[in-house]
Amino acid sequence: MSENINLLQVQGLSRRFGGLVAVQDVGFSVAAGEVVGLIGPNGAGKTTVFNMVAGLMPPSEGRIVFEGNDCTPLASHEMAKLGVARTFQITSLFPHLSVLDNIRTGRYVRQQQGWLGAFLRRSAWRQEEAQVQAMALEILDFVGLAHRSEMLAHALPYGEQRKLEIAIALASGPRLLLLDEPAAGMNPDEGAKLVQMIQRIRERGITVLLVEHHMKVVMGVCDRVIVLDSGRKIAEGRPAEVVDNPEVIRVYLGREKVNA
Repeated sequence: MSENINLLQVQGLSRRFGGLVAVQDVGFSVAAGEVVGLIGPNGAGKTTVFNMVAGLMPPSEGRIVFEGNDCTPLASHEMAKLGVARTFQITSLFPHLSVLDNIRTGRYVRQQQGWLGAFLRRSAWRQEEAQVQAMALEILDFVGLAHRSEMLAHALPYGEQRKLEIAIALASGPRLLLLDEPAAGMNPDEGAKLVQMIQRIRERGITVLLVEHHMKVVMGVCDRVIVLDSGRKIAEGRPAEVVDNPEVIRVYLGREKVNA
């Protein structure tokens, strides 16, 4: 892990929806190579923070700095080109495309050859398509879906659909991967395999920020944990420190959930 090099800095981030304050003055950093968890009760503002970092909604106040550059006003496609990719709580796949073609779609944010090259089938376009195909096959193998390459995405079991969504995000070539509740709906065995996958994603040189309610996943993979409640940051530290924080136990975990 590359310590002390902040890949992402969130500074005084706030978001209001009319009179509702969803996020208020949240600040944290994520160092290159870290896996950082963002946890808290439902309605704490976690997904809103993700949406602002990914460029899906502008903050009402505050700054988002990625690789030293102020990216606060950038839209999601611009953030994706810079190297920020995210998944969603609800899977967002192309259900009637094959697993392989779903992964290929994730790469188009970085392709250089446009529609004219595709129409004329120029050699540069053919070369780029071959590179995309090779990349997609490698990621298929990486996430353990090589045997499903020709299956339509909607026919996958739910746990494998979650894997496919991560694979699509990886295809964009991110330096920062935002995972929004990746273990949602997974059984314990699938959750354990997810922890292993996230560890291997880090080994690929990708920094990870994840929202997650499954504390076994958080404890198993995160270097640090940030806790939100009612839109505010209430704690930050190593997982073992955070789960013993009385305020975190009171508002979110409960002693029985910590030991679950």
